[in-house]
Parts: sequence; C-alpha cells; structure tokens
Amino acid sequence: MASGTETAAALGYEEARDELIEVVRRLEAGGTTLEESLALWERGEELAKVCRHWLEGARARLDASLAAERAEEESGE
Repeated sequence: MASGTETAAALGYEEARDELIEVVRRLEAGGTTLEESLALWERGEELAKVCRHWLEGARARLDASLAAERAEEESGE
C-alpha cells in the first residue's frame, strides 16, 4: 500500500485501484485494531473517490468523442 503521506488525488487510476483492492483485502481479512480498520476505511474512501473521478473523466472524453463523431456524420449527410 502507498505511504499515508501520498495523497490519493496524486495517484493514477491503476495505482488507486490496486491500492483500493489491497485495502479491501486487509479489511476483509480482519486482524486489525479498530483504529487501523478506521484508517484503512478512510483511505479506501479516498481511493474510491479517485477511481470515480478518473472513470467519470474517461466517460466524459468518450461522450465528447462520440458527440463529435455524430456531428461529423450529420454534417456530412
């Protein structure tokens, strides 16, 4: 898992996703103190937000590309 000092917002999608998978694995495995579990949960929330941001950005780029393609097709007809 990345160091706690590394902000989640600075991570790329794949890095955030991989760290989130590790956070979930650790939470599901148990064996952590309440304080550790809360810290993991909070980090997981940050990482999920980063992943959502990247995916929403990708969706917006795809939508813009498809809209441009449709506009070209309509103007060419």
